[in-house]
Amino acid sequence: MDMGISDELLGTFAPIFVYWIYSGIYVVLGLFSENYRLHSKKDEDEKNLVSKFSVVKGVLLQQVVQAVVAILLFAVTGGNGGDEGTATVENASILVLVRQFVTAMLVMDTWQYFMHRYMHHNKFLYKHIHSQHHRLVVPYAYGALYNHPVEGLLLDTVGGAMSFLISGMSPRVSIFFFSFATIKTVDDHCGLWLPGNLFHIFFKNNSAYHDVHHQLYGTKYNFSQPFFVMWDRILGTYMPYSLEKRKGGGFEARPSKEFKDD
Repeated sequence: MDMGISDELLGTFAPIFVYWIYSGIYVVLGLFSENYRLHSKKDEDEKNLVSKFSVVKGVLLQQVVQAVVAILLFAVTGGNGGDEGTATVENASILVLVRQFVTAMLVMDTWQYFMHRYMHHNKFLYKHIHSQHHRLVVPYAYGALYNHPVEGLLLDTVGGAMSFLISGMSPRVSIFFFSFATIKTVDDHCGLWLPGNLFHIFFKNNSAYHDVHHQLYGTKYNFSQPFFVMWDRILGTYMPYSLEKRKGGGFEARPSKEFKDD
């Protein structure tokens, strides 16, 4: 049924709705999943350096900026990501759709890895921009997009625009891709290790992998986000870890012995 909503509008706002819906699901799961937490609820409340109200405000600000950029991008490109941009989900072949998805994933991962890593190694950028995200020592789902506005623009908004343009996907395909990327990002920050989680089965870049990066010993490792770990492995910034039962319930991601000794 045609509800009169354009693909461009859906591509702009669907990921925002998905973000809050999926985050809400994790909040509820977290209330009943103490045995699957990577940190205790007490640690989440005491170790983080920013209030949850400030986190919500920061995320909403970033989403407003992303929406404005997306609308402008669709207007400038005429709604087409490339030569095949006019192809819809219905008439594009499965092979084309898979290629567009994989290309977009690789572009986003590459852009975010190098920008993310640079923000850690440049002392000015880390102190004044990226450190805001690391105020969440214990990540949680709806804090996934809690960043300094400049970081949100450079990493997420520009990275998303590049993925859209280079992959050649249409606005309709972008609805699914950016909603999927949003769900994956929320999952990476959820702070839970739930049994049967398909993201943990298909992706090595997961909630435990990213939790390592948020700890003091891991800030120079595990920069990859949100899909693969290839750049960390290729460039020597991959930190292996083990998941161990935590006293009092839940799990803890611990680095391997050689990293503990550094």
